[in-house]
Amino acid sequence: MARYRFHCTNGLECVFDARGREIRASSRLVERARQVAADVRQALANRTDWSEWQVSVHDLTGRRVLVQPFEPARGRAKVAA
Repeated sequence: MARYRFHCTNGLECVFDARGREIRASSRLVERARQVAADVRQALANRTDWSEWQVSVHDLTGRRVLVQPFEPARGRAKVAA
């Protein structure tokens, strides 16, 4: 099991995940990123434009492992290089 941090940003504003979350299988990262996006949307419900927002998933070394748009095109996530 590994711990990942799920940060959210639109390029100007950020919601940082200081604690992170333990994820058993890396295949579950997209599911968790989508849940984080839904939680942020709910917490900041006064916003209407989420088109630029994304969840940037990092391991504890700071390496970005996944970028998941809040409203993904065709339901696909981008895997970070």
